[in-house]
Amino acid sequence: MNLKKNDIVNLTITSATAEGSGVGKTDEGIAVFVPLSAIGDKLSVRILKAKKTYAFGKIEEILVPSPSRIEPDCPVFSKCGGCIWRHISYEEECNIKQQKVIDAVKRIGGIDSVEFKPIIKSDNIMRYRNKAQFPVGLDKNGSLQIGFYSFHSHRIVDCSDCALQPEVFTKVIDITRDFLQKTNNDIYSEQTGKGRLRHIYIRMGEVTNELMVCYVVNGNGLKQEDLLVKMLRSELPMLKSIVVNSNREKTNVILGSKNRTVFGKDYITDKLCSLTFRISPFSFWQVNRSQAEKLYNKAAEYANLKSDEILLDLYCGTGTIGLTMASKCKMLIGVEIVEDAIKDAQKNAGINNITNARFICADAAEAAKKLRDEGLKPDVVILDPPRKGCGQDLVQTIFEMSPKRVVYVSCDPATMARDLKYFSEKGYEAKEITPCDMFSRTAHVESVCLIEKVNL
Repeated sequence: MNLKKNDIVNLTITSATAEGSGVGKTDEGIAVFVPLSAIGDKLSVRILKAKKTYAFGKIEEILVPSPSRIEPDCPVFSKCGGCIWRHISYEEECNIKQQKVIDAVKRIGGIDSVEFKPIIKSDNIMRYRNKAQFPVGLDKNGSLQIGFYSFHSHRIVDCSDCALQPEVFTKVIDITRDFLQKTNNDIYSEQTGKGRLRHIYIRMGEVTNELMVCYVVNGNGLKQEDLLVKMLRSELPMLKSIVVNSNREKTNVILGSKNRTVFGKDYITDKLCSLTFRISPFSFWQVNRSQAEKLYNKAAEYANLKSDEILLDLYCGTGTIGLTMASKCKMLIGVEIVEDAIKDAQKNAGINNITNARFICADAAEAAKKLRDEGLKPDVVILDPPRKGCGQDLVQTIFEMSPKRVVYVSCDPATMARDLKYFSEKGYEAKEITPCDMFSRTAHVESVCLIEKVNL
């Protein structure tokens, strides 16, 4: 039987995709992808789109709910593009993420010998984010919308309070709504490229409790900024910085290149692994500091540095991972292509009186080749690449440097698995992988992997 649009089928959900859809099979073996379903659900499903071997559907009726199914605790869940797992237990979410890493390494990497450690769970799955970027717009009726983009779109879902953000972020949004109503500042339109206020960008130090509010504008500033400063300061005693960022480009990139501080400092600070870090609007900083600390501690355990060893930290960002290990090694060399991040890394080394660190602004693969040609022989290499991973060329260069150990921090299990296969072809073996839940209730999972040189 071939499925067609609007057919109703009964399914048992047996697995889940990385993007959050449950998967069940018809009696004929056709896989049906069903959003908002849970493993173990018995469902009546309406087919929305059908191909020969798979189909997409939506829940028509939950016949028997999965034991892991819970009542979603967010009014805009399934509408905004953030969370995908608010309808299942946290235990089940971690099981899915653990399996996602295992499946990728085995299927894509073809690696069966590595030891998988249990996922590092989060102690707090609510209010854990220290950064939020709220798009601002108007709906078709001209009403103000501040919230998050709907899944795979730029339609703003108005959200008065996000369960992943600190409650003080909601306070900032409420004050800003009040300010906009008082001053009639115009709102940016993506369609026309006209209007002023584009985004509200908030950062907070989890340990220091320092708050930064950044307004992204299509121009130089907002009308009556003095009133905005007064309103924010009167209700937010932890406020340390208000910044206006100018972005006149018709682009999806949130921040422009120019900042203007209208109150306080141009940065806030926070602590990670006993070190102090400066955070500006442009700085990379892990959005879940507490989980980042657990991840970095696991990376340090895998690095197992000795006092006479050299550490090469590729894709170092603002230097956070390498700097937290600098006291354990002879020399740290960090490489990052973003100039502002390197400036932050250098400042962070100075703040923490770290004198054995050197930072290079360059592409990771090109810098690695240059360092190799200069004769650098790092004992340990840290890799924390973007989602696209490292690639074959960089793996080849690392092989030619011949480090004893490589510690791979990954935000994408698929590209990590591919890179682990490249390493295995060069005589480096993945020994142990620990997944880490950095972004509870969302689809993302981080991993840290120990790779060791095999004596051939």
